[in-house]
Amino acid sequence: MPKAYWVSAYRAVRDADKLAAYAKLAGPAITGAGGRFLARGEATKVYEAGVKQRTVIIEFDSVEAAIAAHDSPGYKAALDALGDGAERDLRIVEGA
Repeated sequence: MPKAYWVSAYRAVRDADKLAAYAKLAGPAITGAGGRFLARGEATKVYEAGVKQRTVIIEFDSVEAAIAAHDSPGYKAALDALGDGAERDLRIVEGA
């Protein structure tokens, strides 16, 4: 079964306090669901329509595990804490 990758590209951070509250809840919810953080931080270099903001890449054992992590009550609490604090593009992609 191929791995899955959760790729979150931030377009804007509007409220650093809300982002911090989100991170405090999101990290444990994601790792508790089997996610492994591969990269976290501001983009080193951007091309094309890229935005020099935070990018997060998380590996899961399967697409189903990634979706279950996103749809879990723990991650929903993190999203509620984030609210309108950031604008992101989040995708779940199956590994090759």
